[in-house]
Amino acid sequence: MKKIEDKSVIFFDGVCNLCNNSVIFIIKRDSKNHFLFAPLQSEESKKLLQHYKYTVSELNTILLLENNKIFTKSSAALRIARKLKGLWFLMAIFLIIPKPIRDLVYDFIAKNRYKWFGKKESCMIPTPETKAKFLF
Repeated sequence: MKKIEDKSVIFFDGVCNLCNNSVIFIIKRDSKNHFLFAPLQSEESKKLLQHYKYTVSELNTILLLENNKIFTKSSAALRIARKLKGLWFLMAIFLIIPKPIRDLVYDFIAKNRYKWFGKKESCMIPTPETKAKFLF
């Protein structure tokens, strides 16, 4: 397994088109290489998340492992945004909104993501240039 101590790890649904496109979006804007990526379907994700008492089969969300703490749903997305180049860091202002309210919006999108954006048969395969950013 890759060294992750100084990185934040984003766990994502590897068969979801929205999730895969979000990973590509993040990679293009992660100029300081803050993030590593792991599809929820991978054995590495299962092992690592088990350590944090998460069962991958029960998850329907993006997860962010940062400083040995797991963030979910809108908290994960907004914490990721604040580390991206450009004005994306401004999205972190929404962290002041109570999590249950933010997560209502997140859950609505997550519930409909396959219907709206489609689903792949298998997890995405990173390009040779991005392979080092993935935990496989």
